[in-house]
Amino acid sequence: MNKWAYVDGLQIHYRTSKKVVPEGRPAVVLVHGLMVSSRYMVPTLKRLARHYRTYAPDLPGFGKSEKPSLTRDMAGLSDALAAWMDALGLEGAALVGNSIGCQIIAELAVRRPELVERAVLQGATMDPHGHSVSRQVARFLLDVPREPPSLWDLALRDYLVAGTRRGWSTLRYAMENRIEENLPQLRAPTLVVRGSRDPICPQRWAEEMVQILPEGRLAVLPGAAHAANFGAPAELVGVIREFLGEGKEV
Repeated sequence: MNKWAYVDGLQIHYRTSKKVVPEGRPAVVLVHGLMVSSRYMVPTLKRLARHYRTYAPDLPGFGKSEKPSLTRDMAGLSDALAAWMDALGLEGAALVGNSIGCQIIAELAVRRPELVERAVLQGATMDPHGHSVSRQVARFLLDVPREPPSLWDLALRDYLVAGTRRGWSTLRYAMENRIEENLPQLRAPTLVVRGSRDPICPQRWAEEMVQILPEGRLAVLPGAAHAANFGAPAELVGVIREFLGEGKEV
């Protein structure tokens, strides 16, 4: 279901489900990655929505959400996410991010720790050895043939909506952001998830994140690439549900 919220002077679009879930289960918020929108979180959203109140916003400037005049950095996007959660009355949730969505969640955990009850960081960027355009482009090109072709049709449409200038500015802000400095302050239990075929989030980096996090654990999805939220949603939801204290049925 598509819905809208007016947040800090901007119309923010988000997706959610009308399905009634049992009381006492956490809300889950899905945070998209670079240049894309909540659309590529839909395969994961549909499966999680059977068990949790699940939300997937389009961050300002992306998808169907209104575009601010200035591109926001990771801290600015985390502030927008916090304001959106406040507008919906979400006092806390399990935050699930893909790619730079993980950086945004880490910022949120530092700036508004009460909002992050648990965190799932899937395909997290940027590792300390990846802070250059050339490395990121090379990794991206390696990932392209490993993803479902339907992802790139969706992503291309989202790229055109966001625009090249906003895309490059957001990438630059993501490379400037040092997630490794925020992870020690992410006090909530955190699950690091990596696809075994993800060249953007190397195994070495995933293991390093777990060591840095106060309460970190690692799950590797065999055969999955960077966008496991789109290409391997059943497997991803399985480890998320296990992490949230339930069975693996999806």
